[in-house]
Amino acid sequence: MTAPVLYLSHGAPPLADDERWTAELAGWSSDLPKPANVLMVSAHWEDAPTTLGSTTGAPLTYDFWGFPQRYYEVTYDAPAAPGLADDVTRLLTWPGHQVHRDEARGLDHGAYVPLKEMFPAADVPVLQMSMPTLDPRGLFEIGRRLAPLREQGTMIVGSGFTTHNLRWFNPRAGSDALPPRASAEFDHWAQEAMKAQDVDSLLDFLDKAPAAHEAHPRTEHFAPLFVTLGAAYESGGLDNKSVIDGFWFGLSKRSWQFG
Repeated sequence: MTAPVLYLSHGAPPLADDERWTAELAGWSSDLPKPANVLMVSAHWEDAPTTLGSTTGAPLTYDFWGFPQRYYEVTYDAPAAPGLADDVTRLLTWPGHQVHRDEARGLDHGAYVPLKEMFPAADVPVLQMSMPTLDPRGLFEIGRRLAPLREQGTMIVGSGFTTHNLRWFNPRAGSDALPPRASAEFDHWAQEAMKAQDVDSLLDFLDKAPAAHEAHPRTEHFAPLFVTLGAAYESGGLDNKSVIDGFWFGLSKRSWQFG
């Protein structure tokens, strides 16, 4: 089985309270073959060189501040994936590129928040990997090298946000408020570029996309997409479908599946 590759918009911890979005994530996972394991690349872990998270069951990383206490009591006890860590280390070790381990780092909210909705039984082993760079081409190359994992049932997941400008966040307006024009324009461009399988434009999004710098004042939430693009490109092509769309407090939650 060649496992699919996903790029999903993950939401903040209150995503768990959004009935529409949680249902969309649950519905998506019900249509997926159950993976042997998940390799998660989250917008919330940048670390160079490439670093792999715990394979010994470290507790979750609550990498957010100022939320009600109940969000710090969430658990997600997915099995570790030490064998996957060994495979990733082998695939991503080449001259000038090493892989480190951080056994103290548990899954961050970019990983466990969506996985808790998609695999609530926590019965799929998960390994999280850092992004060593935000350079699109560097991440694309990492994805290409990870592509063989798909053949052993590993689902590679990039977890970010298709637009991510927190200045747009207005809780008084509600989660279903019309998005800012810049968010809508970037979302439309991204969807059209993905339909066209236009890798060059996607990799050059800061120069090619409308309102790119406004949609992503910093690019870490779009960056996981490039790992997934590389993995899909190398092993099966970029045929894709937009599985989730719409906006959440002005941010595009568009998510794609390859394969």
